Amino acid sequence: MVLTGAEIRQSFIDFFVARGHTYVPSASLVPGGDSTLLFTNAGMVQFKDVFLGTDTRPYTRAVNAQKCMRVSGKHNDLDQVGRDNTHHTFFEMLGNWSFGDYYKKEAISWSWELLTQVWGLDKNRIWATTFKDELGQIPEDSEAAQVWLSQPGFDPNHLITSGRKDNFWEMAETGPCGPCTEIHWDLGPEACEKQGEPGHVCTVNGDCGRFTEIWNNVFIQYNRLSPTELVPLPKRHVDTGMGFERIVAILQGVRGNYDTDLLAPLLDVVQTLAGQTREQREQNLTPYRVIADHVRAATFLIADGVVPGNLGRNYVCRMIIRRAARFARKLGLTEPFMAHVAAKVIEIYAEAYPEVKQSETLIFDTLTREEQRFAETLDTGFAELNRLMDAMRAEGQTVLDGKTAFNLYATLGFPLEITRDILTEEGFSVDEAGFYQSMEEH
Repeated sequence: MVLTGAEIRQSFIDFFVARGHTYVPSASLVPGGDSTLLFTNAGMVQFKDVFLGTDTRPYTRAVNAQKCMRVSGKHNDLDQVGRDNTHHTFFEMLGNWSFGDYYKKEAISWSWELLTQVWGLDKNRIWATTFKDELGQIPEDSEAAQVWLSQPGFDPNHLITSGRKDNFWEMAETGPCGPCTEIHWDLGPEACEKQGEPGHVCTVNGDCGRFTEIWNNVFIQYNRLSPTELVPLPKRHVDTGMGFERIVAILQGVRGNYDTDLLAPLLDVVQTLAGQTREQREQNLTPYRVIADHVRAATFLIADGVVPGNLGRNYVCRMIIRRAARFARKLGLTEPFMAHVAAKVIEIYAEAYPEVKQSETLIFDTLTREEQRFAETLDTGFAELNRLMDAMRAEGQTVLDGKTAFNLYATLGFPLEITRDILTEEGFSVDEAGFYQSMEEH
């Protein structure tokens, strides 16, 4: 029997609740009292102060499904959204935490038990990485390696070591940190897009799509005082994060996230609205995926009080709605349509996240109003950008200056991301630093 996305989310929560964890509801996408983040971008954000030692909780074990947005800073997947089957702006992260309670043995054993016994995944397709410092300054995590080797049915050849980039987690330049063990799934040789390339070998953390990371168990055991000084923490913690959409795709046996029951129904709505065949949809997957991802993200943002505007979080909300509208034009969708897609988002997510249902009217009205507003300037903006590209071609230029890009936004409502999309499609680029400088000056 194939589990639904909702059942998979609940089974994760139930598994850890049965092992003494307190279920903690998802925090808002707007981080409370944390000015360092534009959006909540990981499950641990609401527990950050516990790791820093400035907050305590009435529980030492926690589990949750966290709403996340990654559209800025070092975690920014916007450019990849729509171009493959795995990247998103909004996504969910499943996580379990220990605050000075259990440690590596329990965390790894429970991960293996959930994946192989509860969910029934093939043990031969699971790989794990543990930490070994390429600089030789931090002790190797042989403890985690030994725990993996003791798991029933785990292939010892599927345990590999990796360095700081992949297997040492740090919150910031200083503060709590520690080694991590990543769990990867082998999608099979057919998932490698480099078959036939001379010398190519598929590896975990390699440069092809065969292996995908599904779960990261972070073991917070040090406090970093400086680039070279680590001291052991008085209490050791566990912080894990699993990509929800990825595990749903694997458990449902589909080719990627957009084929799961979380996102495929959104593509179905778009296909119906556009009046296209399944074949036409396959030929236009990037616009379909961008629309599905961005409308889902906007739905959750609006439910958490973020509405379209010109700065910060509000800019992001406006940008993703307008970017979805721009891609919709490629499918012939010129009238406001996103409320129909949002209705399906709400249907899928209302039980797990009641706030989207409670904000239904606001979500529909906000999306439609923003679509109407953008439609008024879209043709003018396209014409102006085409004129600019013609001038650049005539002068042999390839980079649009930042001030001009900002003027497109300030006068015609063209967010930088849309200008960049269009320029890239025509072989140009844009001076992004100059754009933000002009925005600051404005």
